[in-house]
Amino acid sequence: MRADARKNRDHLLAVAGTAITEQGVDVSLRDIARRADVGLATLLRHFPTREALLDALLRTSFDELTARAGELETSNSPQDALIAWLRDCVAWTTEYRGATVLMAAAIEDPESALHASCVTLRTAGARLLTRAQAAGTARGDIDGADLFALVAMLAWLGDQPSLARRADRLTELVANAILTGTGGSDVEEEPRPRTRS
Repeated sequence: MRADARKNRDHLLAVAGTAITEQGVDVSLRDIARRADVGLATLLRHFPTREALLDALLRTSFDELTARAGELETSNSPQDALIAWLRDCVAWTTEYRGATVLMAAAIEDPESALHASCVTLRTAGARLLTRAQAAGTARGDIDGADLFALVAMLAWLGDQPSLARRADRLTELVANAILTGTGGSDVEEEPRPRTRS
């Protein structure tokens, strides 16, 4: 890609990121083009669909969260790494209003442009969860798919104006429920069969 084309693409992504933070993932493509001071045709030349734009925008963040999981895995205890990653994911997903709905749909749709990034992110979280379970600090009856769903649930709460003020408290409650001996269930449960993470 030529340097000027790369610069234009990066500018469009920066503007789109701001617009989505302010208005959510359903912001008009025409509005993004107007804010970027380009025509809609220019935006569509770089990103032919809304999903292509969101994939380019979100993939960078997904990659950062995946890398963050790797850093936490090598520098923190299993329990601390898992909970820090959970909090990071919820905070990021809440920043891009409406992203959680896209992520929940994309993880189940192999044809989605966002599918591979979502699967990679879920796998990174599952690895941290498995490590904490092996250390005996996380419940054994949840898997990577459950963890991904919990991130989506908590981020959805943050997207709801009437519930947003409770989101931080509920994130802490869920985090403690995942851990053994810190608010999790005292009842021994039969482990369920693992699904692919």
